Amino acid sequence: MAKPAFVLSASELDPGGKDYQQVIPNAWLALAFEETDAKPLGDGAIDVRLSKSGADVVVHRHAKAEVELPCARCLEPSRVVLEPKISVLMVPASKMRDGDDREHEMGAGEADVLPYDGDNVVLDDLVRDDLLLEVPMIPLCSEGCPGIPSVPESAAGPATIDPRLAPLLALKKEKKE
Repeated sequence: MAKPAFVLSASELDPGGKDYQQVIPNAWLALAFEETDAKPLGDGAIDVRLSKSGADVVVHRHAKAEVELPCARCLEPSRVVLEPKISVLMVPASKMRDGDDREHEMGAGEADVLPYDGDNVVLDDLVRDDLLLEVPMIPLCSEGCPGIPSVPESAAGPATIDPRLAPLLALKKEKKE
């Protein structure tokens, strides 16, 4: 993604919090899902609350987008509403560096901690990642989807044999006799 679309100034935030609602443009979603099978269906939305605790920023609530995916059983288009819950602590990047200017190694308890530059809180990567993680691994058009119907042999007509396999067929027929 080029220029961030969802940016808030950290100086605008206070401990009381600030609601932030923003439309996620279809073009932005198309870029976010470009390497997936998901195709966005219109605009999405961000609805988060940001509050400041010292220099740290707490972000929580959710995002929403509707996408179309091929059904894992029948391959027909399937509409899926993605509504990831967003809950993260953003800390100034300078706090995430060790004293000797190396990057801080995150522990297991810091999985929901992200850096920000100290001046601006950029939500683009957070929103994109949470939406992508919400895409189902096995999307279905319906729970009762029977899958791709098989064609009965009688309706399929006579089976054609690859000419390269003809010697094997002749061998099989010889063996039966």
